[in-house]
Amino acid sequence: MTISDVLVIFAILVAPFLAVFVQKQIEKWKKQRDEKLWIFKTLMATRGATLSQQHVQALNMIDIEFSDKNKKERDVKKIWKEYLDHLASLPKEPEELKAILPSWQDKNTDYLAELLLSMGRCFGYDFDKVHIKRGIYAPQGHAQDESEQRALRFYALQILSGTKPISTLTTLVPSDDEAAAFSEKLQKVLSEYLNGKKDFIVTLKKDKTH
Repeated sequence: MTISDVLVIFAILVAPFLAVFVQKQIEKWKKQRDEKLWIFKTLMATRGATLSQQHVQALNMIDIEFSDKNKKERDVKKIWKEYLDHLASLPKEPEELKAILPSWQDKNTDYLAELLLSMGRCFGYDFDKVHIKRGIYAPQGHAQDESEQRALRFYALQILSGTKPISTLTTLVPSDDEAAAFSEKLQKVLSEYLNGKKDFIVTLKKDKTH
């Protein structure tokens, strides 16, 4: 038996296993790419609604799916870390928050655009920053809802953590004198219940139909 015969036999025996291995690697690579592409497409589709559950979920998957071994993906993770640091940079004091919020939101938009540009390069997309920032349909009502949700969540967390009194809520919504008086009375009652000065009273009524 010659060396060529041995090689032929070896190739016949190994070929099926090699084919299965290559197929598995291709499937693994495709799955990983599909996961990354889902993140990118989700962030692109929800870039006008950054508080949506899908948008937040996609952001939180970046560290899991993108690798440090690939330069383009490493750039994505670098921008994401900077963006994440910016998202956590809002001041806690209401007055400081009010003063910084417009510029913070502008920078937030810039970071997200840079992130999407970097992700797009991983998949061969050639967008420009202006298109990503402006080329989106986002109804004004959605933007207002998101802004209100952000403000309400911020103040709610302050109240629940005890850093701000419940009376802080009176400054959130403009009201007339009658509404302000009712709001003050309601907050006083709620405060008494929450502080244990009053007990909740539950009245059970018998159903006369039985």
